[in-house]
Amino acid sequence: MSTNPIFLSLILVASISAPLTLTAQQSPPVSTLPTIVVTAKKEPLTVPSLETKREQIEAVTPGGVSVIDAEDYKRGRASTLKDALDFAPGVFIQPRFGAEESRLSIRGSGVQRTFHGRGIKLLQDGSPLNLADGGFDMQAIEPLSARYIEVYRGANGLQYGSTTLGGAINFVSMTGYDAPTALARVEVGSFDTLRTQISSGGVSGDTDYYFSATSSFSDGFRDYSQQSSQRVFANIGHRISDAIETRFYFTYVNTNSELPGALTKSQFQNNPQMANPGSVAGRQKRDFQLLRIANKTTITDGDTQRLTVSSFWAWKDLDHPIFQVIDQLSNDLGIDVRYDNTAPLFGHENQFTLGLGAQYGIVQDNRFFNVVGARGARTADNEQTSSNVDLYLQNTFHLTSSLALVLGTQGTYASRDFAEERIFGADNSATRDYLGFSPKLGLIWEPKPETQVFFNVSRSFEPPSFGELTAAGAAPGLVDLSAQWGTTVELGTRGRTDRLRWDLAWYYSWIDDELLSLGIPGVSPTQTVNAGRTIHHGIEAALDIDVARGLMTAWSEEAKGDRLLLRQTYLFNDFHFDGDRNFTNNELPGIPRHYYRAELLYEHPCGFYAGPNVELTPQAYFVDLSNTQRSGSYALLGFKLGFRRAKGPSFFIEARNLLDQDHVATTGVLKTATPASAVYFPGDGRAFYAGIEWKW
Repeated sequence: MSTNPIFLSLILVASISAPLTLTAQQSPPVSTLPTIVVTAKKEPLTVPSLETKREQIEAVTPGGVSVIDAEDYKRGRASTLKDALDFAPGVFIQPRFGAEESRLSIRGSGVQRTFHGRGIKLLQDGSPLNLADGGFDMQAIEPLSARYIEVYRGANGLQYGSTTLGGAINFVSMTGYDAPTALARVEVGSFDTLRTQISSGGVSGDTDYYFSATSSFSDGFRDYSQQSSQRVFANIGHRISDAIETRFYFTYVNTNSELPGALTKSQFQNNPQMANPGSVAGRQKRDFQLLRIANKTTITDGDTQRLTVSSFWAWKDLDHPIFQVIDQLSNDLGIDVRYDNTAPLFGHENQFTLGLGAQYGIVQDNRFFNVVGARGARTADNEQTSSNVDLYLQNTFHLTSSLALVLGTQGTYASRDFAEERIFGADNSATRDYLGFSPKLGLIWEPKPETQVFFNVSRSFEPPSFGELTAAGAAPGLVDLSAQWGTTVELGTRGRTDRLRWDLAWYYSWIDDELLSLGIPGVSPTQTVNAGRTIHHGIEAALDIDVARGLMTAWSEEAKGDRLLLRQTYLFNDFHFDGDRNFTNNELPGIPRHYYRAELLYEHPCGFYAGPNVELTPQAYFVDLSNTQRSGSYALLGFKLGFRRAKGPSFFIEARNLLDQDHVATTGVLKTATPASAVYFPGDGRAFYAGIEWKW
């Protein structure tokens, strides 16, 4: 009997399958995978994260703009605005005597100012720190309490209502969402420097908070240059609903500064540490207390529309003995209402901003003879009132997926009212009104992801502050000054690749009625007047390069290893008169033609970093409008190493001016300098600093 092969095959398959057959009582094996929960990091409505803010402003700004991560400058000494803004492209900042008081300039703004600034809109969390007349104090800022800093050069600051030549700088505070639960930091160093900070932040339900208190002291490199300050910065935010959040800000500053003054060239060459004898004799100083309360409330539909209302009130009490004693009590308040809409327009991506800002300030200004720093007989009793109203709008329309058209404008009304009591029988009261219109047109082209080419043409408008308007003892009480106007063309690019990050802008500005201290015969040789046409032309560049990777640890996209990072910024400043009848094409003084800053840093993923840095002014520059005297060139070498982590201990050690080079950090500005002119502010000599920080 033969066996059917098909039958045998079925029997074989059945026998193999039988052990795998499940009975009705058996259950299939269950493989249990671990539960993965993906939670998006919560972000406050009122304060975008650094990554969000960088993406937002690059998408709508056809010009020079940058966002500085505070973690970068906190890896070394973080005592002054120069420490914070040193690697911000386009920003020139130099302390007068190693302290917070600095020359802060963008594109030649406020070129004659070496003290409390002008020509830039300085903001804290979107609200102005400037007094209503336009001046601002560097001491009102605490770099250690910032999470990041936004820098808008020129008319690119329009979204904050700024149309000044310099633009806007906005310091954005930490919140409970990104601050450590507790932090303690101590910095010590040369010139008896001691700086401390304690801070805390957290989130409880729909409420978050941040609190920071700092104290600093330094005897200074120069004689009679002691500085001290105490600052408290705090904010508390509450999410009323998914669509509404409000945040209150509180600032208190108490600052005291001895003013060593400027030196003549021979005094600087003989002893750069000496103070100006007149400054010491007059016990010159600048002390003030500042109290500031602000609120920012954001309402959103959760999709395309956002309404932000910001308001503030600031009180300042200034005691300022210089050639006379200035005693000022000021109150400033302001409000800004801003509407943003990102809904598509005609089927194209679109971003629209409309804002209205108003600011009012009143200063009780009393002046006295300086009797060894004390008040002598009264010389002036006046009231200075400033008001500003700004209506601004900007629209970014994406013509294609890679090309966007930006249109913007701002209308500004400014008033300066000066009311003087009749101490000497003369009423010098006066009022000046200013009206400005500042349009802007720009293009943003993205030839590929992470790469932009931009172009814009814009107008700038800057009314004078009382520092320029007030005549030195002459009638009437206000000098007849026009506002400063400018037209700027800008072209540049920014972007990043795997190993490069760059920011490059070229600009050319035609300035009319620039506010310069040309003097008025019979009134004052340093009185500010409106100059003829001037030219502000320059290049702003920043380039970061990963020179080497994976030197000691492997590098991959998933696990980045160690690297050698070269950070660089460069400024080319070509500022000059344009066929002036007295100064022809003379260079404008006070700011070097070339300025270069670089740092070569080895970074390890464990948190360790180390490397040298350099600050270079390779060419001497003029200190006076007549171009008769120059400040020297210099090159400063430094070194920094440290260890920084998100939690636990961090530390740094930093050396500055290692070769102990005598150099002039910045200068005053005169019409014509002579050998007896005191215009030089020496920079610090060799200095060493160390700090430790602990985060919980």
